[in-house]
Amino acid sequence: MTAMIEDVRTEALFVSYLQRSQEPTVEVIREAVTSTVSRLGETGCAELVAQEFGEHPDCAIGRMRWARSAVLLAFAA
Repeated sequence: MTAMIEDVRTEALFVSYLQRSQEPTVEVIREAVTSTVSRLGETGCAELVAQEFGEHPDCAIGRMRWARSAVLLAFAA
């Protein structure tokens, strides 16, 4: 179950407005994840991730790596 939650959070951060260059704090990351899931839902986040990987696979890989590591840091127990 935890892996699924991390996946949803990662997808939400991936499709959020936040950029790595902004060097967001853990609080900002949490807020972005929460608001994005509220706005798009889990399915909407996954759909946008798939679209980005289809249209911009070269950029999407780096953003996904950043999103995954940021989520792990921001939501560490």
